[in-house]
Amino acid sequence: MSVKKKPLVVVTRKLPDSIETRMRELFDARINLEDTPMSAEQIAEAARTADVLVPTVTDHITADIVNQPDCKLRLIANFGNGVDNIDVEAAHARGITVTNTPKVLTEDTADMTMALILAVPRRMIEGASILTEGKPWPGWSPTWMLGHRIGGKRLGIIGMGRIGQAVARRARAFGLQIHYHNRRPVAPKIAEELGATYWESLDQMLARMDIISVNCPHTPATYHLLSARRLKLIRKDAYIVNTARGEVTDEDTLIKLIEGGEIGGAGLDVYEHEPAVNPKLVRLAKAGKVALLPHMGSATIEGRVEMGEKVIINIRTFLDAHKPPDRVLPSML
Repeated sequence: MSVKKKPLVVVTRKLPDSIETRMRELFDARINLEDTPMSAEQIAEAARTADVLVPTVTDHITADIVNQPDCKLRLIANFGNGVDNIDVEAAHARGITVTNTPKVLTEDTADMTMALILAVPRRMIEGASILTEGKPWPGWSPTWMLGHRIGGKRLGIIGMGRIGQAVARRARAFGLQIHYHNRRPVAPKIAEELGATYWESLDQMLARMDIISVNCPHTPATYHLLSARRLKLIRKDAYIVNTARGEVTDEDTLIKLIEGGEIGGAGLDVYEHEPAVNPKLVRLAKAGKVALLPHMGSATIEGRVEMGEKVIINIRTFLDAHKPPDRVLPSML
């Protein structure tokens, strides 16, 4: 009796061991053991040979890749919530299903957002460097390394989806006043729970906040949502936290405004040209004006394993000829 051939699944980056083991059991899984980003040609080759591709945020699945005459892909099961790395419209037109891993990283990302909301005004990273980099510490002083309290300050959240709401819950516990801008207001019950004030005008909200948290996805509509013009609306003593996507902010203008004292500072976990980080941002970090993290917002063992489990569920459901639970359509973006 012939044995049914397993579908070929190409995974572009190394995943948690338990997930890779399960994938090998279920599929003909080809794993990137080197854990280095695949080149565009390597991804194109994978599309010509694999039934399923499992990319990550570092992999760009372009229209050229899915439109190859010999493209064999039937499913792109993204290991991540955001799908701005995939041309979903081109894939859909070619009959290729796209899935993601939503509702997994909400709490992890909100935790890191709150950490940066605290880190910048309290000068936490700047203070830690005194001890770790051999700088002189004179001991406790009434006037040394003074920051600002966050209780009573106004937090403006851009994007009040799952992560934005999770940030609001944490921030409210720290005594922050919650404001938000979204495509539409959240349900009255949620607004009441969070004590959240809705701003239809992003411009008006930006001009009145002490802290601004970017929690919206990167789409064509949100590219440089915080444009040069909008960044100049922000108060001189306010600062920005971004744990969403670097492309949402005009990074060059943000740097210039912080350098010139026109914006108080920033806490950044994402960058416009990742993995490259603007050297000017590094200099600002050394000067204590910004806090920088290397895209760690979702980096928990639990979160990565849950993401992998969602990927496997989406693949298995698709291969069983059912609609995957986390299917992404162009109309959803």
